[in-house]
Amino acid sequence: MSERVERTAVYPGSFDPIHNGHLDLIERCRPMYDRLVIAVLHNEAKRALFSVDERLEIIRELVGERAGCEVLSFSGLLVHFMDQVGARIVVRGLRAVTDFEYEFQMAMMNRRLNPRVETVFMAPKEEYNYLSSSLVKEVFFLGGDLSGLVPEPVLARMRRRLDPRAGQAGGPGRAGRPGGAAVAGKAGRRSAG
Repeated sequence: MSERVERTAVYPGSFDPIHNGHLDLIERCRPMYDRLVIAVLHNEAKRALFSVDERLEIIRELVGERAGCEVLSFSGLLVHFMDQVGARIVVRGLRAVTDFEYEFQMAMMNRRLNPRVETVFMAPKEEYNYLSSSLVKEVFFLGGDLSGLVPEPVLARMRRRLDPRAGQAGGPGRAGRPGGAAVAGKAGRRSAG
């Protein structure tokens, strides 16, 4: 009898901040794999709300010490990281048709770079189908209610980070916030988080 090969999947993203759509995918894909690596991207090109170390800490607090689930960071090519952790499967969420074109391109490039890599697309629960980290930040900065969309510990950290009374620059609805487009007028390509 041959030995069973461990099925390791990587769920990559910026997770800046992590929201309930991310957590939904994590919970739903965990039973499908022996090991799930939540891979936090370190991207110098993006202005982050939370540092990579903070995002790792937040995700570990939310996900806990569950068997078969790790939270790590990476930079560079995803396929190189996957080789380091022994993974062959990438898990990506698809919120809308507009996500598919970008995600399909990335899946094909990853396969071109490493033919052993396969991408599994998962649709989020309906209530999170429109949710993105960029949208979460924008709504927060404009003073909108994110209850039920972002875990309370994440909202508390966002408030501490961005409350001008706490001595931080910017704040909800103020200059100094990343982005700048109003929610209804925001357009552009989907980011990885």
